[in-house]
Amino acid sequence: MALYEHVFLTRQDAAPTQVDALTEQYKALIAGNGGKVTKTEYWGLKSLTFRVKKNRKAHYTLFNIDAPAAAVQEMERQMSISEDVIRFMTVKVEAHEDGPSAQMRRREDRDRRDDRGEGNEESN
Repeated sequence: MALYEHVFLTRQDAAPTQVDALTEQYKALIAGNGGKVTKTEYWGLKSLTFRVKKNRKAHYTLFNIDAPAAAVQEMERQMSISEDVIRFMTVKVEAHEDGPSAQMRRREDRDRRDDRGEGNEESN
């Protein structure tokens, strides 16, 4: 089986429970087609650089997938039909990263700086 990194964006007005439900739906779809999702990360509601289908923000979710190509193609087909998913991208990789993704590490670093008061003009 091949390894993939897959990111999908969900409408800004979708509730976090709807995003969780979509995540579980697509994980079950991959499992039903002989693959598995090895890691899931919810990156949160983020601003988009430009409007996508009239949305200024979107919920970002990352999957690390170990599955046959047919399973990923079926998931992408269903995402393209879904009104809740506004964009998605799948990249075939040689190996998955261990630990959190770069996006999550950046958030942790930012949180750590905020806890120490660094980068905060008011604390100077």
